[in-house]
Amino acid sequence: MATPAGLALPALQREGRPDGPPEKHLLARSRTVEEVGRALLAREQWTPYPRCSDRAAWEGLAGEARAALVKAAEARLGQDWPSLPASVFLDFQRNGNRTRWENLHFGRRNRLRGAVLAECVENKGRFLDEILDGLWLICEESFWGVSAHIGVQKAGGGLPDVSEPIVDLFAAETGNAIAWTDYLLGPQLERLSKLLRPRLRAEVERRLLEPLLTRSDFGWMGLDPARPRYVNNWNPWIVSNWLTVNLLMETDGQRRAAAALKAMKTVDRFLDSYHDDGGCDEGPGYWSRAGASLFDCLELLHSASAGKLDFYHLPLVCEIGRYVYRAHIAGDWYTNFADASARVRPDGNLVWRYGRRIGDEKMAAHGAWVASGRKGEADGLEAMGRKLDALFHRTELSAAAAGAKPPLVRDVLLAGTQVFAARIREGSTEGFYVAAQGGHNAESHNHNDVGNFIVFHDGEPVLIDVGVETYTAKTFSSKRYEIWTMQSAWHNCPTINGVQQAAGRDFEARGFKGTAGDSQARLEMNIERAYPAEAGVKSWRREIVLDRVKGRVTLADRYALSRRDSVELSLITARAARVSGAGEVTLDGGFVLRFDKGWQASIDEHSSEDARLRPIWGPLVRRIRLALSNPPAEGSCSVVIEKAQ
Repeated sequence: MATPAGLALPALQREGRPDGPPEKHLLARSRTVEEVGRALLAREQWTPYPRCSDRAAWEGLAGEARAALVKAAEARLGQDWPSLPASVFLDFQRNGNRTRWENLHFGRRNRLRGAVLAECVENKGRFLDEILDGLWLICEESFWGVSAHIGVQKAGGGLPDVSEPIVDLFAAETGNAIAWTDYLLGPQLERLSKLLRPRLRAEVERRLLEPLLTRSDFGWMGLDPARPRYVNNWNPWIVSNWLTVNLLMETDGQRRAAAALKAMKTVDRFLDSYHDDGGCDEGPGYWSRAGASLFDCLELLHSASAGKLDFYHLPLVCEIGRYVYRAHIAGDWYTNFADASARVRPDGNLVWRYGRRIGDEKMAAHGAWVASGRKGEADGLEAMGRKLDALFHRTELSAAAAGAKPPLVRDVLLAGTQVFAARIREGSTEGFYVAAQGGHNAESHNHNDVGNFIVFHDGEPVLIDVGVETYTAKTFSSKRYEIWTMQSAWHNCPTINGVQQAAGRDFEARGFKGTAGDSQARLEMNIERAYPAEAGVKSWRREIVLDRVKGRVTLADRYALSRRDSVELSLITARAARVSGAGEVTLDGGFVLRFDKGWQASIDEHSSEDARLRPIWGPLVRRIRLALSNPPAEGSCSVVIEKAQ
């Protein structure tokens, strides 16, 4: 399978800010371990979901859901469990491939989760040996994470050092699966062997609970005073699993409270990394592992404290939730700046429940609408807690989904994140939609794309952001910007005197300003600071206008140069394109791009056969290049995108 979104090393942090983000302490505040301990329910009293022994609850689930879970697990019974060879683990070091190991690793965990849910549904003991084998195999593994993440150990990359447990995304996810298995099927596991549950507790203690409580130098935490930093989706994603394991399996009340408080302090660093507008600079494809994982954390704290630890009133928490529907274009199309995919299928149940928690009817409606169109199970990386949550809210969510519609907000301006979007009218995908970003070139999962924009019409792409190919070792290395999808020349950006944008916090947009009214929506920004000195650009003012009356999008660039070799505008599309006349390019589907006649148009193609790109764009993407040689010291170029009459 293609490597899923969210598997990035947290190495591409915002650069140039050695002090990290200001600390707001929104969750932990000045709380003490004792205060958190008093707020938490005792481990024995906390029943977040029905255990297998609660037959009324499990047998009350919808019949088709029960049958699907049993059928999926039955198909694997009697099959050999995947082997995890050390030589395959070394693929990442040897050739940059991470997917061979991940397919095997995830295959074990998906099979275990499926067997656990099937046993809870059926309660006949038919899947218990399957569960036993899966648990024991996982306990025997040298490392619960994946090969792409092992390089943070003191011994460096290669094979895992078993003397230094590293907590990455999938070590934490593994702990989550074990904790929920222990919670749901504790008595059944004890009947299999009295040694099984103590082994599970010993492994989660050694691999997760102890290092997470005693270490603060994992970069995703943002807690190391020697290296303060902005953090990304790794933070709440891992913390949601850490909280699950801690709250379900930690038997010492003092340590349980101390770990919960440290988890809150860790999530505070994630919240500190966000602008007040709640925009996710990793893109909406990562919201499910950023904002939605924040929701997982907050729900665990809320549930385990019977509502005493409630953070849904915080404005930033609300804005982080709202981002997911503000980034929605149409269908499963979302704005996809940075490494995010253009096609996204967020967890409708989580979006719906998040919206209800913060009292946002638009967000709840968006989640219910997403859920109404989702067929089958969520992606294979979904943690057991999310699967349980979806199962036990299924009936209520199905009722909410009947007739639900996405909000399709008309205008979006996220001033901190510097994202702008506008459509012709609220609640409709008809006509043109445009989205653009300013920002800087050291964002999380950064592409060199300051000033980039996308255009859709009737809910379908016209000008695009390609996104990212399947992750390899190169993706998160010093050679990242050798990859074509990361370069400004393969975004809807200018190339100035043959020079592209540069990576780093200093390369940014200035003067980002958006306005919107009934007749038009307009964005303005200066992007000259995104280019290094050798580009010879003194100023480059970019203006993007959605004309709601005439039904078209206009790009207007004005520039001043100190070097005058050439300027070139790149416009990226997945549609077939041809130069149809002076100052005109025609796109498949009846779209025309009209531009200043002094500029010369050419079209080239790039393969998009990569496993992550082809399902979205097909086998080819095209780049329209509008070039002007020997440009004046001060000049301009405008491009009008419209539907041909």
